[in-house]
Amino acid sequence: VGDLIWAAADMRSRGFLIGGTAGRTTLAGEGLQHQDGHSHLMASVIPNVRSYDPAFAYEIAVIIHHGLKKMYQEQEDVFYYLTLENENYKQPSMPNNIEEGILKGMYLLDSIKSPNTPSVQLLASGPMVNETYEAAKILNEEWNISTYIWSVTSYSELHREAEDKKRWNILHPNRKDQIPYVCSCIQKKNGPAIAVSDYVKLVAEQIAPYIECPFVALGTDGFGRSGTRQELRNFFEINRFYIVMTALHSLCKTGEIDNSKIQEAIDKYGLDTEKDNPLRV
Repeated sequence: VGDLIWAAADMRSRGFLIGGTAGRTTLAGEGLQHQDGHSHLMASVIPNVRSYDPAFAYEIAVIIHHGLKKMYQEQEDVFYYLTLENENYKQPSMPNNIEEGILKGMYLLDSIKSPNTPSVQLLASGPMVNETYEAAKILNEEWNISTYIWSVTSYSELHREAEDKKRWNILHPNRKDQIPYVCSCIQKKNGPAIAVSDYVKLVAEQIAPYIECPFVALGTDGFGRSGTRQELRNFFEINRFYIVMTALHSLCKTGEIDNSKIQEAIDKYGLDTEKDNPLRV
């Protein structure tokens, strides 16, 4: 895939490259030979590729409509890489006024708040948005923690725009700094940020330099393997319970909850603390 993307870019191709067997936990039973955890990293280093990992049909529609305008109306030599994974789930209606966020790389999908409670910011791309949403409900109902839930359509586009703004700021020391889009979304006052994808952690970690609050990325580092989606997400430690535990750990580090809550979560959800690191299996 990396060679194909590079060759297409070198030829100034236009169009849409669709990753229908993408992600490392959505292809139940397929095994490591078909599971992709790193193609977004390959795509991110090619200047004329716009890579997206959408979660919902309306996100795909907005991206494709925008791409057609860029490539065939404005005649830009770019092409689009979309990973669509291989998991069926209910498609929600499109919220209002989110088109710009979809194209820039993220938008606020929902928030679950309780008064006078600590809060965390949950970021997710692709099918992991659904898993993250379930984690948000658990955090609120079982731990009394508020959440902001962000659908990240492209960690790579967020990183690219932030890098561009950073470069401009360095070269214009006497001008007011430009604020990267991701910085305007993820704010320190809203608590630690946990970013999840069905790809290696480095995909989500692309935005880490621009996050001012505590930040943790969860991903699928290691080899793929055959198994159910539930088994694979437990193995790679990206399911709703690991997201909850990571959120609790982040709030512990900021002093907003007691350390005992982490062990309580480990016991409650039956997390195996002695299992091998999936990166080394």
